[in-house]
Amino acid sequence: MGSDVHAGHSAVGEQGRSGDVTALEQVVIRIAGDSGDGMQLAGDRFTAEAAAFGNDLATQPNFPAEIRAPQGTLPGVSSFQIQIAEYDILTAGDRPDVLVAMNPAALKSNIADLPPGGILIVDTDEFTRRNLAKVGYDADPVATPEFEQYRVHAIPMTSLTVGAVEPVGLGRKDSQRSKNMFALGVLSWMYGRQIAAVEQFLERKFAARPDVARANILALRAGWNYGETTESFATRYEIAAAALPSGKYRQITGNSALAYGLVAAGRAAGMDVFLGTYPITPASDILHELSRLKHFGVVTFQAEDEIAGIGAALGASYGGALGVTSTSGPGVALKSEAIGLAVMAELPLVVVDVQRGGPSTGLPTKTEQADLLQAMFGRNGESPVAIVAPQSPADCFDAALDAARIAVTYRTPVMLLSDGAIANGSEPWRIPDVASLPAIDPGFAPAPDGDASHQPYARDPDTLARDWAIPGTAGLEHRIGGLEKANGTGDISYHHTNHELMTRVRAARIARIAVPDLDVDDPAGDATVLVLGWGSSYGPIGEAVRRMRRGGHAIARAHLRYLNPMPANLGEILGRYRRVLVPEMNLGQLSMLLRARFDADIQPVTKVSGMAFRADELYESLLEELTGTLAATEDAKTRAAVAAVVTKGERA
Repeated sequence: MGSDVHAGHSAVGEQGRSGDVTALEQVVIRIAGDSGDGMQLAGDRFTAEAAAFGNDLATQPNFPAEIRAPQGTLPGVSSFQIQIAEYDILTAGDRPDVLVAMNPAALKSNIADLPPGGILIVDTDEFTRRNLAKVGYDADPVATPEFEQYRVHAIPMTSLTVGAVEPVGLGRKDSQRSKNMFALGVLSWMYGRQIAAVEQFLERKFAARPDVARANILALRAGWNYGETTESFATRYEIAAAALPSGKYRQITGNSALAYGLVAAGRAAGMDVFLGTYPITPASDILHELSRLKHFGVVTFQAEDEIAGIGAALGASYGGALGVTSTSGPGVALKSEAIGLAVMAELPLVVVDVQRGGPSTGLPTKTEQADLLQAMFGRNGESPVAIVAPQSPADCFDAALDAARIAVTYRTPVMLLSDGAIANGSEPWRIPDVASLPAIDPGFAPAPDGDASHQPYARDPDTLARDWAIPGTAGLEHRIGGLEKANGTGDISYHHTNHELMTRVRAARIARIAVPDLDVDDPAGDATVLVLGWGSSYGPIGEAVRRMRRGGHAIARAHLRYLNPMPANLGEILGRYRRVLVPEMNLGQLSMLLRARFDADIQPVTKVSGMAFRADELYESLLEELTGTLAATEDAKTRAAVAAVVTKGERA
């Protein structure tokens, strides 16, 4: 079953409006193959078709860690999952209703997620004895009784593709590369999607290689025609457009939305945006996107390393620009000293951390939320920073605006905690009216009147932000650097009372950041359990709570965007509930922070597999909570993991 299904409906659907068309409310499709098979491109184009049709959608790519793993092996499997629906959805789905497996490795990696009755499409040409042996199959599993539970469509995609593109005159190897478009053609026919827009995209993408463009278009048409003419597919499926709020929409990934939010913040503040960065998965697309937006006052600088990138961004902030640096967890570790310098210098800086599995290099293409404590405390000394976390790909735009507003207004570094699931996932985004976005006032220090001396650490009485003096302004000369400053004058000071004063003032400045009160979704007001999340757990939590409520259970939910400072009403909210469940992709970092500050029963619900939460996982956790079986689950998980390691060692 796919995620976000209304009660009483399944992805199989009921007989539709004409004899061979079945109407569905939603469907989850996963395309999987070798990392060189173009699964991401095929998935992206199907997503574009769904977006143009008006479906609500959510996507989740899954990349292999190796740049080019051995072909046909399990480590090299790449997949793309999309859920499309005629109503508002929150996730890319739990399990696929349709699985396209381009080779045995893709099948073995994904078949456990396909429910009985699901549609399985395989490229039989790739199920050779050699490819089967690579992943441990003795024979073709699709021909076994075990696979009778699925609706299997065995298609010789590779040979059909080669035959379709033969008029172009490419060699066999180059011809085979178009088989992802054959698969896309089949899916497009199955779900009533027109392929003209895909053909136009291919012509643009391969404009420098018209023969490759032609081959891909012919393969796409061949796949569509195969669905149209073969007796294998007796039914097509139809999913109506979703009734979304009126406005102009586009499909957007989290990284793209974040980049646009930074540009919008620069325009709202009347400042140039400077990105100083070093490429790192999964944050690199922010650099790629911003580098195409130079005409909006954006400067991008790809430095020689992480330290140089943040150093340049901090220098840009000193000069009066909106300084930004982007990275993932390992890069945050390298940038920590410069973040501390920004804390001491009290300069605005946006530090984007697109979290991935760790520690060290860890799981570079997988997702995690394990950098929260690093963002809070990962610097020497008392060096507090603001922390903001988007909840979805489209929300990255607003979160970036918030992060920039806080950085500029309060003269502080802001950690913007995205993650791999948000960064690479996509959904419809209603394009805002940029002219209506609230202005951000940088409040640069004016030149002093007469003989008045400039006080670089003079503070706004409301925000405690110091003056932001632009270099080169007559009369605003001042010291800058990492040594402790005297309050007001900014002179270097080693005096113990001044250091305590400045330490407390820096902490108070972060505490004074104005963030909205936390909203709670508790329709009847009688729930005893609250589910509190942050970041990309938003969608899975929302869908799990929907399912619980459809089952008659009272469950409240809330989601934190502002992690430092936290909303002022958070303690009062936590105190309303018998227990607070906190799902997060780590071993309980937010739970630790909440337990330290609030008198509430906080129960972590954690996952650190490199994969995002599924709604059905959280649904089961909520049911366990209501039946009293969730207590000590986290301790039990750890004990079980240790026991498994010990047992394996004893056997060895």
